Amino acid sequence: MRRGLIKDLLNRIDGRDVAVFLLSLLLAFAIWLTHNLSLQYSSLISVPVIAESNLEGRSAESSNTSSIVARCRTTGYNLLKKNMQANHRPVHVFFSPDDLHLEEDDFFSLSSNVLGGYVSELFGDDVQLESFISSIVQFRFPPENHKRVPVQPISVVTFKPQYTASEPLTVAPDSVTVYGEPVQLDRIDRVLTNTISLQNLSSSTHGVVKLETPVGVRISDKDVSYSLEVTRYVEVKASVNVSVSNVPSGKELLVYPSVVDVVFKCVFPLGFDPSEGVRFYVDYHDFINSINGRCVPKVKGLSSSVISYSIEPQVVECIEK
Repeated sequence: MRRGLIKDLLNRIDGRDVAVFLLSLLLAFAIWLTHNLSLQYSSLISVPVIAESNLEGRSAESSNTSSIVARCRTTGYNLLKKNMQANHRPVHVFFSPDDLHLEEDDFFSLSSNVLGGYVSELFGDDVQLESFISSIVQFRFPPENHKRVPVQPISVVTFKPQYTASEPLTVAPDSVTVYGEPVQLDRIDRVLTNTISLQNLSSSTHGVVKLETPVGVRISDKDVSYSLEVTRYVEVKASVNVSVSNVPSGKELLVYPSVVDVVFKCVFPLGFDPSEGVRFYVDYHDFINSINGRCVPKVKGLSSSVISYSIEPQVVECIEK
């Protein structure tokens, strides 16, 4: 009797009803799974980490991998993703050199207090840290061949009329550490910037420029900051005498011409005579070291408001009597 009822019931169910039932079951499971994965859970998360840093004289990344374990609160979806990634490639995290403390044998440690500032880099976004399981983790940064070289800025600068630089363009840092094999380091004495192109300037400017990395080496900084102070100027022309200095007793040094024309480029507005208190002279030692008695006059007493100057003629003839 019971078998007959079941057989009769199955005969009434066609293939379409089965498909609808299975689809409904699958949809219900998907809704249940989505709901549960969207809930917040507290669980342990373990992440294998390779540390990166910019430690002076050491490799850019650690030679070892350390697992950082923490109890975190996040969604079920994030936990599932982290568990699937646990056995995959380590996470590369850049740590500030100030946060790494040298222990011994080239090992550097990070405390759990410091690691708290790298939660998003370690575990990703939408993860709330509850506590670290380990109080300290260590990474080994082996030494590398290196040397410090200056940064040379390459610039093309133009100014609006009556404007100029009040001092040379500066970069910070003004030197970088170069890492590589000794034979490569021996041929590197500086690192160049990309071309800094500044046009029609009428005010001070600053920015960031990338460095050109020499082939086959690594440098400690990828870019530097640059700064150029710009000021308005006025030109003042004057005729000044050229004197002599450090002439030994019993000697006499004559200068021709004894008067030169000077153009002072001064910061605007100008409230003084730039030629007052200024002395142009020829040093006797320069005359002795010259080949044919032709010398470039030196200057003393130049005001700080004088940006630059030019003289005509640029070279004077000197004769010893």
